Amino acid sequence: MPPVRVPDRILVVDDQPSARESIEAHLKHSGYEVVVVGSGDEALEILARQKIACMLADSRLFATSSGELLSLSFRRDPHLAAVVLSAIADVGDAVRYLQYGAMDYLPKPLDLTQLEASVHRALRRRAELIQERGSSRLLKEEVVKLAADLAQERARVEGLAVATLEALVKVSEAQVAWFSGHSLRVAQLAASLASESGRTDEEVEQVRQAGRLHDIGMICVPEAVQSKQGSLTAAEFELIKRHPVVGSQILAPLPYLGHVGTFVRGHHERWDGKGYPDGLAGESIPWGARFIGAAEIYDALTTARPYREQLTPELAVERMRELIGTVLAPQVVQALSSVVERGSALVFVGDEQSREPVL
Repeated sequence: MPPVRVPDRILVVDDQPSARESIEAHLKHSGYEVVVVGSGDEALEILARQKIACMLADSRLFATSSGELLSLSFRRDPHLAAVVLSAIADVGDAVRYLQYGAMDYLPKPLDLTQLEASVHRALRRRAELIQERGSSRLLKEEVVKLAADLAQERARVEGLAVATLEALVKVSEAQVAWFSGHSLRVAQLAASLASESGRTDEEVEQVRQAGRLHDIGMICVPEAVQSKQGSLTAAEFELIKRHPVVGSQILAPLPYLGHVGTFVRGHHERWDGKGYPDGLAGESIPWGARFIGAAEIYDALTTARPYREQLTPELAVERMRELIGTVLAPQVVQALSSVVERGSALVFVGDEQSREPVL
């Protein structure tokens, strides 16, 4: 049985009833699903509630109570295909909108046949851009959009969003056998280091969440690169180096994870400034990122990998002392030494595998 085709949904933003009606009738006749509104504010309400493939908007209506329509629309959906309609056929105006992200600029009065062709081109280009981003990237953006769309139900949404993001981390970890449980172990140890350093309960929880999500950006790295046992090529290493940025971008639309996103972005910075992605050094490295970076190194040293044996906790700490002042902050290594000496890390109710020893 052939798949049922769902028609693309077009949003028409025009305050002239006659123009809206003629556009709506023509596009519906061509097989599109059409939603019409008379103002930019109404358009933003529709974009918040419905999945729109293409927006046709009169440039006179771009001012809204929340800001400029195009920028707010692209912020809600980077893949939105936008076509600007204008009663003024101005070349400079057209170039400005196209540079900003619109896919076409049509002067009024409209030629409906030309309009339909423009919509078809915009939707085709939109599909190409989505395909270029790849299925993993698209999944990530849909998860983030889901969380953003439900932001008003904050109490329920926060738990749902974090759980969904953690599920994506597990998907990524499952691709490489020796990564299984890595994020949980890093989260537990990083939280313990934060607690040992005198951070508040709220700050400890921020570090724990960041530890669970620190490698979510690895979803953008091909499995073959993640599981490669030999040396990485320069191009492959550049792919790996993107994951802190991608991770912070995934978390950016979730305001209640602001500190978490900062820690995720900075967990591969080095105390001497030779890390990535921003080359931060010393105290300029976000404090939570320092704990996560140390916990990740410790986990790498104490976990068996195909290319080397695991180290004992004590030997791992000794190796990490050699990194003080270059990779790691002295205070973080001191906290790690104290936690390892006691032989246990914090355990959080609700974490899977929480009964398994972390150290």
